Amino acid sequence: MMFGRERTNEDIGLWGEKQAERALKSKGFKIIDRRVRVGRRDELDIVARDGDVLVFVEVKTRKDERFGRPADSVDRNKRHVTSRAAVRYLRQLSKPDVLFRFDVVEVIGEMDDGKPEVRHISNAFNLDRRYHYR
Repeated sequence: MMFGRERTNEDIGLWGEKQAERALKSKGFKIIDRRVRVGRRDELDIVARDGDVLVFVEVKTRKDERFGRPADSVDRNKRHVTSRAAVRYLRQLSKPDVLFRFDVVEVIGEMDDGKPEVRHISNAFNLDRRYHYR
C-alpha cells in the first residue's frame, strides 16, 4: 500500500510491466531491455528473446475488462508507433538477419488484489506496412 500520494498511470504501468516480465520469464523468454526509448517520442515496453526470435512486447494493463480487452487498445496508431520504434531499435543493432515479432501482454487486476490475470498474445500484429527492415 502506498501512502501520501495517489497511484499514477505510470505506477500502474510499471506494475503491469513487472507482471508481464514475470510471465514471459516463466515461459523461458530472456528479457533484454525494458522501457527502451527510441528517438524522442517512441518507447518499447519490453524487448525480449524467445529462442532465436527478438520479441517487441507491448504491455496493456487494466483494472478490469468493462470496456473491452486490454489488447483492443493496440489500435492502428499504436501498431504504427511500435513498428517505428522497433525498426529504429533494429537499425541500431546492425544485424540485418534478425528474426522478430510483436507480442502483446494483457495484465488485468489491481496492484493490491493479489495475483492478476496475465495473458500473452504471441505474434499479435505484423510490422506496419509503412516500415521496412532489411
